[in-house]
Amino acid sequence: MPLKARIETAMSQAIRRGQGRAAPPRLAAALDYAVTPGGARIRPTICLSVALACGDDRPGLADAASAALELIHCASLVHDDMPCFDDADIRRGKPAVHRAYSEPLALLTGDSLIVLAFDVLSRAGADDPARALELIRILATRTGMPGGICAGQGWESEETVDLSAYHCAKTGALFIAATQMGAVAAGQEAEPWFELGARIGEAFQVADDLRDALFDEATLGKPAGQDALHQRPNAVASLGVDGAIGRLKDILSGAIASIPACPGEAALAQMVTAYAEKVTPVAPARQRA
Repeated sequence: MPLKARIETAMSQAIRRGQGRAAPPRLAAALDYAVTPGGARIRPTICLSVALACGDDRPGLADAASAALELIHCASLVHDDMPCFDDADIRRGKPAVHRAYSEPLALLTGDSLIVLAFDVLSRAGADDPARALELIRILATRTGMPGGICAGQGWESEETVDLSAYHCAKTGALFIAATQMGAVAAGQEAEPWFELGARIGEAFQVADDLRDALFDEATLGKPAGQDALHQRPNAVASLGVDGAIGRLKDILSGAIASIPACPGEAALAQMVTAYAEKVTPVAPARQRA
């Protein structure tokens, strides 16, 4: 089964389980709304690609890991868009969850997706409990404190920000989880896959900073210029456009070099190369001063 089909099947199964039989109808609908359409599904694609490169001997566990990752990511988007953070009206080309369903339901939607992610992993662990426990540990570490996406959001409330630490926590955390969880789902050690995930995550954040500075809302499918508006630390402000593009290329070159030895190493390098081409901003619709 193609990766996209595996991911969407796992996501659909997770959402149906989360909605249950007697759930509040509007909250149940909001769960599906928050994850559909799914965007690029970059994190679960990386997770499954690593699992395949490592042998993918427990595909059910790998599918669960990919879905859990995406559920956490979608939860973070729901929370990020709320008025207490970015106050964004649009996400993926449609009204943000708090606009479509209300702020209380958006908060509950994000919370429910987080809990659902860990439920998915726990249910998939019967065939290999040790791997499942390690997957749960990795996802918890990369979701909360001190170095997960919660910490990344927290950096935005500090007067002085370490840009590298901020990027590693806010964006890199789930990419580290993606590479490590893919490896663990296939029976490999997590630690050798840290650097690849960290580099891909940093590249994604730099690329996102560039897109926020260079593209308009119609192109992004979400509000543009949010870094400047909210005075958030970002690569364009620190390095300029040319410097940020140069930094992005350096990071992606290092990512390819950091791939651990594995049966599917060559295919994984091709995937990272294709990813590099996809995230590098080209021909921006407009550039703000």
